[in-house]
Amino acid sequence: MPEIVISVDRTMMSNHHGKEFLGFLATGPSVLLPEWLWLKICCPKPKVIDNLGRPLEAPYGLRKIEAKLIDAGFNAAVIDPDYLHKHVKTAKLLLIGHHDFFAFGPPSSEWWLITGMEPVNRKSFIKFMESHPVNEMRRRGVKIVVGGPAAWQWWWEPELWERWKIVTVIDGEAEKVVVDVVDKLLRGEPVPSYVYIGPHEVPSIDEIPIIKAPSVNGLVEIMRGCPRGCRFCSVTLRPLRFIPVEKIVEEVKVNKKFGIDHVILHSEDVLLYGAEGVIPREEPLLKLHKAVLPLVNDLAWAHASLAAIVVAQRRGRLVTKLTDLIYSSTGQDYLGVEVGIETGSPRLAKIIMPAKAAPFTADEWPDVVEEAFAIMHEHNIIPAATFILGFPEERPDDVVKTIELLERLRPYRSIIVPMLFVPMGVLKGSRAGVARMKLLREHAEAMRVAFWHTVKWAHDIMSRFYLRGTKHVLTRTLLSLFVRLAMKKMREIERKILPQFEERELSLVASKTV
Repeated sequence: MPEIVISVDRTMMSNHHGKEFLGFLATGPSVLLPEWLWLKICCPKPKVIDNLGRPLEAPYGLRKIEAKLIDAGFNAAVIDPDYLHKHVKTAKLLLIGHHDFFAFGPPSSEWWLITGMEPVNRKSFIKFMESHPVNEMRRRGVKIVVGGPAAWQWWWEPELWERWKIVTVIDGEAEKVVVDVVDKLLRGEPVPSYVYIGPHEVPSIDEIPIIKAPSVNGLVEIMRGCPRGCRFCSVTLRPLRFIPVEKIVEEVKVNKKFGIDHVILHSEDVLLYGAEGVIPREEPLLKLHKAVLPLVNDLAWAHASLAAIVVAQRRGRLVTKLTDLIYSSTGQDYLGVEVGIETGSPRLAKIIMPAKAAPFTADEWPDVVEEAFAIMHEHNIIPAATFILGFPEERPDDVVKTIELLERLRPYRSIIVPMLFVPMGVLKGSRAGVARMKLLREHAEAMRVAFWHTVKWAHDIMSRFYLRGTKHVLTRTLLSLFVRLAMKKMREIERKILPQFEERELSLVASKTV
């Protein structure tokens, strides 16, 4: 039995039916459908490989911590939340990682503010922390450590930090400190209640371990950090590090050994793997894909920047070369990816994300976005795109520019989701965004335009690419039902609410409940 148990709630401990984008449904409330059915659609229980409850697939971040501790000689294992009761009497530490503990991050905070209903991921995590096994661990003196990309959210919930007896919060790339923290806790030595790993303290490539067991949907990291320096993003604070192809292949083989024969190449910008600044390079990208593709039956990119897509295609038709290679090697006929539009306003882009368009200028940003969408459409790359409302220094005419850009994107197959600004990165101390935001008529119109764009393409994406075949008939049917109900609701909003819409203050802190 592991003395160090690593776990998280169901919204994270799931493979989302093998479709990563379905996981985003957990960031919203269970609108129009009962919560149990909502969870069935987006967060089914994973298979476990033994009676200890070790899941076949687990979140990649948890796998990295598990591997780091195992390499250091500790008896640690990721455990499915439904099996925690088996470890109550033997666990000494409970480690928990999450992307959005309390739904303060995007897009959870947006759905919460707009609907006034707590997102499923927040409710699920609170239920997990109040569950009988976790309460019994606390009663027995098991020390609880939390961390991950959403570690900052514990500062917004200090009463839960205390109530749940969280010993320490690790904020940052935890491979650098987790062994030392765990060693001290097992020895009964004190540790700080908050451990922050700054941009100059991140682990080197040699300090990042290779996972020991499969990651959710075969996700494998290819680089860390980002060179674009967007002021709203915490990733850009960290130095850029490329994971060697040999290590990437080794992790793909770990997944394949357990029957996970697909891969999501993860970075903030896949096309910048091995790049020179913000200019994609053909050689490292082709080398990476040629090394990975023989091992898998399906491949996806986690994120790509729109500027990099345009540069890659203009310089040597690299997008064509990559997609031809991927499709011919795997037999798949589409590629999923997340992209960030953020704003359609060149003025705001210069302030918030001056290098987002590089090597193009911020003034060219709307044209770069449309060209990238056209390239993706032509190559059956299906983007889940986001844009952000409520930036500091945002003006109504900036939102109008975003609406105009969204209208230009109507011909291109994509999912487009609005988000409300969350103060992160160098803007972490800003009072703008979800903590306190004025919702303008222009914001409501941008959300409306994005909704109808997504609805237009949803059926095409689900039936022709994403959820085709008999295997996904139930999920496809339930999602189609939800889309129809959402369309009906939006028409009601357009008829009854939008004509009399008035500006209003939104405050997430004021609305949060437990």
